[in-house]
Amino acid sequence: MALIEAQNIVKVYPNGVRANDGVSLSVEKGEIHALVGENGAGKSTLMKILYGLEQPTAGEIRLRDQLVHISNPQVAINLGIGMVHQNFMLVNSFSIAENIALGREGTRAGGLMVDRQKAIRDTDALSKQYGLFVNPTARVDTVPVGMRQRVEILKALYRGAEILILDEPTAVLTPRETVDLFVAIRNLVNEGKTVIFITHKLREVMEISDRVTVMRDAHKVGVVKTAETNEAQLARMMVGREVFMQVDKPPVQRGETVLEVRRLTYVNETGRTLLHHASFRVNEAEILGIAGVEGNGQTELVEVLTGLRAASAGEAFVDGKPVLGHGPRKIREAHVAHIPEDRLTNGVAMLATINDNLIIDRYYRPPCTQVGMLNLNAIRSDCADLINQFSILAPSGELPVGALSGGNMQKVVLARELSSSPRLLIAAQPTRGVDIGAIEYIHQQLVDQRTNGLAILLVSADLQEVMKLSDRIMVMYNGEIVGIFPNTPDLTEEKLGLYMLGAERQPAAEMEMYL
Repeated sequence: MALIEAQNIVKVYPNGVRANDGVSLSVEKGEIHALVGENGAGKSTLMKILYGLEQPTAGEIRLRDQLVHISNPQVAINLGIGMVHQNFMLVNSFSIAENIALGREGTRAGGLMVDRQKAIRDTDALSKQYGLFVNPTARVDTVPVGMRQRVEILKALYRGAEILILDEPTAVLTPRETVDLFVAIRNLVNEGKTVIFITHKLREVMEISDRVTVMRDAHKVGVVKTAETNEAQLARMMVGREVFMQVDKPPVQRGETVLEVRRLTYVNETGRTLLHHASFRVNEAEILGIAGVEGNGQTELVEVLTGLRAASAGEAFVDGKPVLGHGPRKIREAHVAHIPEDRLTNGVAMLATINDNLIIDRYYRPPCTQVGMLNLNAIRSDCADLINQFSILAPSGELPVGALSGGNMQKVVLARELSSSPRLLIAAQPTRGVDIGAIEYIHQQLVDQRTNGLAILLVSADLQEVMKLSDRIMVMYNGEIVGIFPNTPDLTEEKLGLYMLGAERQPAAEMEMYL
């Protein structure tokens, strides 16, 4: 008998979007059940319904074969359902124990004072029981991301969770932290807990889960036992066609230096140094990948190089010409293209048309403009060519870009940036929030551009992506470059993970060899 079942769930939003269309999910007690699907497939909506954050339009939920109505998260918690969100919900200025006990604090002195010692004792006992070791008295904002995730899991367990929903739990973890998380998940299952694991990383699905439910276009496609499937089959179920998991990346000879960065430093308005003495080069016909846990200076580096922030010290040159101190337009005119990490904020104008987004960096010069006026025929023709060339699925270039899927929206950004004849492409999180089919397309585009001579600086929180695409890999920790490596077969995720955690640092002489 299933522990929890969602039966024929339908969710239609007021705008008519059908996020779930007759979806059923059955999870057995003591299993690790993976839920996979492309962005927009409906898996997050289904989990929000199970946790009481959304209400179904139709369908029902059964827990231990009893019909339940989960009207809000508190009802879910009372029923033994806990959820760890991708974006943690912790109070940074509180200790770990205070976060775990928040809202359920014990009291002393006749109920007049919070019993912090009880919270510390309870946290310590709970962490030891499940192998989720934490320091109960440490402030949350002083511990690494992997530790914060443990706090979120312990919060759910403290509230009596028997079913744990983990939403993209490895998205911000290093390889070592991922290994530790998987050990903890197995410990939870051994203690009788049940885990629903939402992820887009199929390798992790194969490693950790017992069964997999696949969703596509608001429907359940199927359920398979993990031992009886593989990554290729799961990808095919998710997309509805064959997906090539590997990138065709021919060897090429590195060319001349395009980007040279010397001792680049950025200090924010509070006086905190977020980028310290970064020095490196990116050459023609190579992808230099930056690995690191998010928040270790990657964003600041990209934004300084693209003119969105002012450097505090240091130099940067493109084809030998200084670029620091210039705004984004001047840097673009130096043949620097940029795929921003947050496309919704910095990559597209959501209410503008696809065509407008494609020409937003060039509308003021020919062929878009003639004698001071927009050349609409030339714009429509050029944009139609780009829409076709980059396989952007849209009925017309006059469609608002906000109506596109995440993958097609990112293709608009890619089309604009790669059609600007760049010498250097700075690609920050280029596949974040896009489906597996778009990931396949974007990866091949980046490699093809590199093979044709483009210099690419790639920043990604997905270490597998960095290792798949890069010719050299640079690791950042706490705002500093702590290692640069050629991407050879003997370079492992585990080795890079030690540098990402700050446990290792490459000797300066060795780092200089690979600059």
